[in-house]
Amino acid sequence: DLPLVLCTTSKAGEHIVAACGELHLEICLKDLRDDYMKGSELVVSNPVVSFCETVTRAMADGDSCLGKSPNKHNRVVMTAEPLSDELCQALEDGTLGPQTDPKTRTRMLVDEFKWSRNDAANVMSFGCAPDSVANVLVNKTSGVQNMADIRDSLINAFMQYTMAGVLAGEPMRGVRFNILDATVHRDSMHRGYGEIAPMMRKAMYACQIKAGPTLVEPVYLADISTVQSATAGVYSTLYARRGEMVSCEDSVGSPVVRVVAHLPVLESFGFTADLRKQTSGQAFPQLVFSHWQALSGSDVMYP
Repeated sequence: DLPLVLCTTSKAGEHIVAACGELHLEICLKDLRDDYMKGSELVVSNPVVSFCETVTRAMADGDSCLGKSPNKHNRVVMTAEPLSDELCQALEDGTLGPQTDPKTRTRMLVDEFKWSRNDAANVMSFGCAPDSVANVLVNKTSGVQNMADIRDSLINAFMQYTMAGVLAGEPMRGVRFNILDATVHRDSMHRGYGEIAPMMRKAMYACQIKAGPTLVEPVYLADISTVQSATAGVYSTLYARRGEMVSCEDSVGSPVVRVVAHLPVLESFGFTADLRKQTSGQAFPQLVFSHWQALSGSDVMYP
């Protein structure tokens, strides 16, 4: 089972505590302060939300992006396209991934996700776990000399640059990169990682821009129990925080009303307090992660 609390230390020396929501985070900090630090004060920043970057469309037929190594002796031609939500979910929950048997993986990609057999059999790598695992690198080249000699460099560069996209340096999610062609210098001194990585970065970032980059944000599924007289307060609180209604059900033989809605995680801080204020304490929410969705206004269109 995954831990409910994840503690890490950033490069700047800050201790980062990741928890399952605002209330859970407050309880963790209170326990840390009162039970383990004997009342010592903590300097705590405002909660932050992790975003991801993705692409919104496949590049047009015949359109591709070229990346050159700093010494100009190596070249790579690439395209990008979005992955389906179902495939992203399978990669993130471990149903499919680098640990999957290659034959099983190929069969799943063909049967369940409608990939061509040739593409499914030539998957070079998946993204770097855990944040950017839902990305795929596919080798669609044919007859390129010395391609096998730079395979590890291509994969390492792909995993490195999917951890920080071109828009805001956030991890990529749901992007498939295709290598269509490549030129590799025959001398190993001129095709090291220091030459291959910048080449891949230029090509990957150019592909991301051409394929319609956008930010995606995490979304909670809010399950709210309230009474009929307080539903107006629930609706106004949700709409003020970019919430979207999913359903509203009356309980037979009971005054309880169940409201289900989607609420962006970015808007969830202080949501419980505002909801109780608007409903005079007659609404009780439960928030669980639901899905990722495009952040409104974040898409960038390039010709």
